[in-house]
Amino acid sequence: MTEQRHSALGLHPIEVAPGAQPIELLKRTQIVRRTQIAGLVCLLLLALGAARTMLSRHANAGVLEAVSAEQSRQYVKTTVARRNATAQNLALPGTLQGFMQSPISARASGYLKRWQHDIGSRVAKGELLAEIETPEIDQQLSQAIAAREQAAASLALTRSTVERWEGLRKKDVVSQQDLDERRSAVAQAQANLAAAEANVGRLRQLEEFKRIVAPFAGVITRRNVDVGDLIDSSRVLFVLSQTDPLRVYVSVPQAYAQLVKVGQKVLVTQGELRGQRFAGSVVRTSGAIDTGTRTLQVEVALPNPGGSLLPGAYVQVTLPLQASQSLLAPTNTLLFRAGATMVAVVDAQGRVSLRQVSVGRNYGTEFEVLDGISASERLVLNPSDSLSDGQTVVPSADKDKP
Repeated sequence: MTEQRHSALGLHPIEVAPGAQPIELLKRTQIVRRTQIAGLVCLLLLALGAARTMLSRHANAGVLEAVSAEQSRQYVKTTVARRNATAQNLALPGTLQGFMQSPISARASGYLKRWQHDIGSRVAKGELLAEIETPEIDQQLSQAIAAREQAAASLALTRSTVERWEGLRKKDVVSQQDLDERRSAVAQAQANLAAAEANVGRLRQLEEFKRIVAPFAGVITRRNVDVGDLIDSSRVLFVLSQTDPLRVYVSVPQAYAQLVKVGQKVLVTQGELRGQRFAGSVVRTSGAIDTGTRTLQVEVALPNPGGSLLPGAYVQVTLPLQASQSLLAPTNTLLFRAGATMVAVVDAQGRVSLRQVSVGRNYGTEFEVLDGISASERLVLNPSDSLSDGQTVVPSADKDKP
C-alpha cells in the first residue's frame, strides 16, 4: 500500500525506532487473530444450530408419522355370541274353569214344583236338584197308554180273524186273496201296536225328566229359576261346575310353541292368594297355531282339593321352558343398514365383514340369533356408522367376553 493510500485512509505507517519492539503492530495482529477466531466460533455455532434444527425436524417428522399412523388405526371392542343354556320361565295370563262345567236345562216343559239346592251347594252325581210339574205330558202318557191298549185289542181281533179264515180256506170257502188281506191286517195291527208302545216309552222317558238330577259331582254356581216358573227346554235352570280338578287355557306365543310339551309341570299363582303356588301340568295342546293370534292353545290341569281356587278367577300361569341352545348376542352389536339387520364380524387379520342376521326373541340386553353367524366369531361392540365392509380394525382382545 502506498503512502498516498495510507494518507487517504488515515493510516499512518508505524515508525519504529531502531532497536525498538513493534508494539502497535503486535496489537493489531492480535486483534485480527481474535476476530478470525470469533468468526470461526460463530460459524461453528451456526453450523451446530443448523444441525440441531435439522435433527429436531427429522425427529418431529418421525413422531408425527407415528402419531398419524396410530390415530389412523381404529380400535374396537369385540365379543363372542354364546349358547343359551339357561332355562326360561314364561308367564302367561289365564282364567280358571271347572274341569266340567255344564248348564243344566229341562227336557220336559211345565212348572217348577220345587228346587233342592242353591248356589254354592256341593252335590253328588245323580242327586236331585229340582222337580217339574208336567200336566200335559201326564195326559199325553195316559192317552198313549190307551192307544196302545186299543192297538193291542185290534191285533188280537185280527189274529183270531185270520185263524178263522185259514180254516175256511182249507175248506175252500174263501179265496186266497181274502186270506192274504186278513194276514196283511194282522201285520198292520202289529205295526200299530209297536208304534203305540214306542210312543208310551217316549212319554215315560219325558216323565223321568221331571226330576232334574246332577250329571256329575260338583258345585252349583248359578240358579236361574224359582218355584212356579214356567220351564221349557231352552231355559237354563242351574250351572254346575266341577272344581276339583280345575282347568286353565293359556295362549302360548308362536315363538315358544315348540318348547311346550304334554306332561310339563307348571305353576299357577293368584294375586289375591299371596305366597301360595299351585302345581299343575300340561294335559293337551291344540296342535296348531291360531292364524288370528299366532298362538298355541294349551290346556293345564290343576288339582284343587281344598277348594282355594274358584272357577272364573284370573291367574298367572308360569311355564318352565327348556333351554333352546340358540345363539345369544348383545343388542349393542346390531347395525341397521338399508333396511337390513347386520352385525360386524372381525376375522383373525382384523378385517371387518358385515353380516346380515335373522333376529329371534329379544331379551332386552341380548337377542336371539337365528342365522348369519357362528358361535366362534367375534362381533364388534357399539359399531360406528362409518364402519365399512373390508375395513381393517384393531380388536381389543383384553376386552373380549367369553
